[in-house]
Amino acid sequence: MNGLIEFIKTMGPTRIAAMGAVAAILVGAFAFIIFRVTAPQMTQLYSELTLEDSGAIVNQLESLGVQYELRNDGAAVLVPSDQVARLRMRLAEEGLPTGGSIGYEIFDRSDTLGATSFVQNINKLRAMEGELARTISSISRIRSARVHLVIPERQLFQRDQRPPSASIVLNVRGALGEGEIRSVQHLVAAAVDGLTPDHVSIVDESGRLLASGSDAGEEGVISASMQAREVAIESRLRNQVEEILNSIVGPGRARVRVAADLDHNKITETTETFDPDGQVVRSTQSKEEVTSSIDNQDEVTVGNQLPNAQQNNPGQGDRDDSSLTEEVVNYEISRATRTQIIEAGAVKRLSVAVLVDGTYVPNEDGDMIYTPRAQEALDRIALLVRSAVGFDETRGDVVEVVNLQFATAPQPELDVQGNGLFEFTRADIMRFAELGVLLLISVLLLFFVVRPLLRRIVTPEEQVAQELVIGPDGTLIADSEASVDADDVEDEIHIEWLEEAKAAGAMQASSISKVGAMINDHPTEAATIVRGWLDEAA
Repeated sequence: MNGLIEFIKTMGPTRIAAMGAVAAILVGAFAFIIFRVTAPQMTQLYSELTLEDSGAIVNQLESLGVQYELRNDGAAVLVPSDQVARLRMRLAEEGLPTGGSIGYEIFDRSDTLGATSFVQNINKLRAMEGELARTISSISRIRSARVHLVIPERQLFQRDQRPPSASIVLNVRGALGEGEIRSVQHLVAAAVDGLTPDHVSIVDESGRLLASGSDAGEEGVISASMQAREVAIESRLRNQVEEILNSIVGPGRARVRVAADLDHNKITETTETFDPDGQVVRSTQSKEEVTSSIDNQDEVTVGNQLPNAQQNNPGQGDRDDSSLTEEVVNYEISRATRTQIIEAGAVKRLSVAVLVDGTYVPNEDGDMIYTPRAQEALDRIALLVRSAVGFDETRGDVVEVVNLQFATAPQPELDVQGNGLFEFTRADIMRFAELGVLLLISVLLLFFVVRPLLRRIVTPEEQVAQELVIGPDGTLIADSEASVDADDVEDEIHIEWLEEAKAAGAMQASSISKVGAMINDHPTEAATIVRGWLDEAA
């Protein structure tokens, strides 16, 4: 201990402070590096969370004792990568994340025993809104959704009933198509009793109206369906043509546009046809009539007026007999009635525009040289396109195939075959980069900070006392301090230094002797000079 204490005393406070600073820097630097190297790799557990979901998830993670990190102002939660699957299943048991809304789990609470019917109805409405919001958010193009339902209460003795309505606010990625908007309307309408798609209003996060929610009537519904059908037909034909052309000219080297003109008129046609050759007797009516009369003379006598006068006198007068036969036959002619309804949406005309790129061949320098395609090849492509779209010349279909050079030439494909041993994900690459930066910082710290400090600590300090150098004329020449670093000076330098010191000492001794001789020769002037120095010093 005495030796240690003596060693510490000989080192001095400066060196002890430097050693403490070096030790603190080393401990802190290596502790940080070890912490970063041994820290678990964090992976995203959930992203785009609401503040409510973030708070609930953080509480669950803290209760489980799991390390976590928050990013994007709490919208993203990161956990160790080896615990992601287990934590997701554990949080799913707790019903997290909820998407910022409450679903039917609101009825799982045990404090609803004394709740009134009004509170239960409100909870039912909240549960329906939350479940619909979760279902809509599951669509890939929709980030989040808020649903508000208005379901009027049915009153007693009320004949007129207001229909329910719904309003939806969507946070979308990009833009939704007409078909996707209508699908959301029908989804909500089918989930609420009595709600129709015409009473569902949809707004996006920028305040743009996607669906008005007003009753557009039958014409509005038909118009929307016709537009959707037109887009579907154009998209289907374009995909079919592009699939064929990609196999011929290569992926991305052809552009196809299809314009379909549809018939928006709905036609109902009724035709009634009679066949004269198909006669059938429906009914027959026969009538036969026999008439007999005697024409007496136009004499007026008493005998003619007596009863049975003609029987008593049968031979008198002219007798007239007649018969009439009638027959009515009713025939049924065969008849055919045909009612044909032609729905709207038939294709009236198709216009197809196809733009294909030429061929590229590398020259001697490796540059890609463009070569246009032959007309024969373009004709064959046009023939394939006509067959794919169902070309009909009678209705005026048009198919145009044009060969033009694209603005960007195809890039040469790199033949890169991945090896399973060296296939790294983006997270692995970022981890390796972080470790490399930490290693570089450690090396720089050792060479440029720790090494100079250690050398300074272990190097003995040698100080040369102040020396007064007086020239031949008695003036002050220099006042200097010398310190030599024993670690950096070699033996030859030490010898050189000793020789120089001896020469300087001899010169100083010679100067002192000369000064002494001058003082002996001129004592009065020497005393005057000394008095002047003393006055200046005072």
